[in-house]
Amino acid sequence: MSKYTRLAIAIPCFNEEGLIKSTTERLLELLDYLEKKEKIASNSYIYLIDDGSKDETWYEIAKAVARHPHKIKAAKFLSNFGNQKALLAGMLGAKKIGCDAVVTIDADLQQDETKIEEFIDRYDEGYKIVFGVRNDRKTDSFFKKITALAFYKLMAILGVKIPKNHSDFRLVSCEVLEILDKFKETNLFLRGFFHEIGFKQISVQFDVKKRNVGKSKFNLFSLTALAVNGITSYSVVPLKLICVSGFLCMLIGFLMGMYAILAKFLWNDSPDGWATAIIVTSFFGGFEVFCVGIVAEYLGEIFKEVKKRPRYIIEEELL
Repeated sequence: MSKYTRLAIAIPCFNEEGLIKSTTERLLELLDYLEKKEKIASNSYIYLIDDGSKDETWYEIAKAVARHPHKIKAAKFLSNFGNQKALLAGMLGAKKIGCDAVVTIDADLQQDETKIEEFIDRYDEGYKIVFGVRNDRKTDSFFKKITALAFYKLMAILGVKIPKNHSDFRLVSCEVLEILDKFKETNLFLRGFFHEIGFKQISVQFDVKKRNVGKSKFNLFSLTALAVNGITSYSVVPLKLICVSGFLCMLIGFLMGMYAILAKFLWNDSPDGWATAIIVTSFFGGFEVFCVGIVAEYLGEIFKEVKKRPRYIIEEELL
């Protein structure tokens, strides 16, 4: 029954000193509400992961834990390992502490935390993964809307199956966490993993709220890194495209060579040289460098994996 479901809410935090108190108090109210409705167990809790913040985030987290020692737990990274690693640490940390299901949500609560109740309802119906999918992108800038659309289109073309407009607002069961713990990749693309793992899953729509304090820590660089990680982790299509493109370039070169020979010996004419040579050389030179860059990204990912370095280092825990 749902009243025995021990729920953990894992929250990655990076330079969020101004939000910790309001966020934890709001989620504690939500947990209390769900407990009274007998949808979750009384030992459900919040788990905060400080991703190497440079401000007073850990100080604020420690104060929150001191105020609610039985309801809030926390861990601090030794340095900044990134949002995806903090999410992973939050889920695996909750598994270690003990839970039946874990919900991941951003510290700014722009994702609608009230939908967690619907997540629980879907979980009680037997779904092991519940994805939060935003209804629209009205709160995003024009640039972010365009880049997000391009991201999902590119992922679809390259065969990486992820729910459109899903970020990292989701519920996963303890059974899923057991499988997640067996995947030891250094850079595991969580969105792709959860979508393709095979467990029974469903999506829940939600509206995005405006951020009350500070600015989002995601920028063009971090979003690009996330996209590259997703592509190199779950698709070899770029490598196949390089192979096909190389064949086409070779074919074009062969046809151009045949044309030059025919023009010289059959029509006693030579093609104009300088402009054609410069354009062709520049194009194919740039194309080759681009292809080498793609291969280098894959080699870089392999290099990171074979070293078997820890994905993150926890400096301190408050349990």
